[in-house]
Amino acid sequence: MLKTTINLEPGKKVYFASDQHFGAPDPKASKVREEHFIRWMDEIKHDAQVLFLMGDLFDFWHEWKHVIPKGYVRVLGKIAELKDRGIHIYFFVGNHDLWMKDYLEEEIGCTVFYTKQYFEMGGKQFLLAHGDGLGPGDKGYKRMKKVFTNPFAQWVFRWLHPDIAMKIALYMSQKNKMISGDEDKEFLGEDKEFLIIYSKEKLKTQKIDYFIYGHRHLPMVMELDGKAKYVNLGDWISYFTYGVFEHDFQLKTFEMNKKRITP
Repeated sequence: MLKTTINLEPGKKVYFASDQHFGAPDPKASKVREEHFIRWMDEIKHDAQVLFLMGDLFDFWHEWKHVIPKGYVRVLGKIAELKDRGIHIYFFVGNHDLWMKDYLEEEIGCTVFYTKQYFEMGGKQFLLAHGDGLGPGDKGYKRMKKVFTNPFAQWVFRWLHPDIAMKIALYMSQKNKMISGDEDKEFLGEDKEFLIIYSKEKLKTQKIDYFIYGHRHLPMVMELDGKAKYVNLGDWISYFTYGVFEHDFQLKTFEMNKKRITP
């Protein structure tokens, strides 16, 4: 099991955020949520040592050889600013931006992950993942992901004109209701929540203190058999929640009406 160790500096914190789905439901509405997220990054840059972006930052993302999707300039610029300040940025590819390639790595300096990862921070053991495709459920998505990650399917899509490709992709992305989160607003119970089932299975063979996921949209922190904490980070569509770790983990809500902090 490969593990990354992060030694926290005194007074520094680790932040987590997931499922912003920028671009949806349309560029105008998205920019309002983008502004909130930018303000949040302005706040955390003063004490952040690490920022984990846990997937679905964009409602759809695809990289051609010389083209990337239009928009998100201020969001990407703020992430770049944090990186330039020495904050480590880890980006987990989600199910809506799974066609992420090397743009964030080359242009900003993020570390991009495509699968779950293990970290040790503050003496605690973390399993981090976007969460899609893990556990016994999500069968429809698992079938879809096999198609979307098929090299031939990607090759065909890449040959579409970007204007046409993006229109098709955004339509399909929003039709599955991931943007609304309506299907994720009700807790299904421990025996039906596929990420909880997955985490409990991991605990049988591994020592993990925190399981931290995106994907589910419903913010929650739950004790698992008195051994670990299961965390879903929520989203920046309905809840505007984020995680912070220093000595322990807390799930918080961004106060959007708070006065903006000056640089």
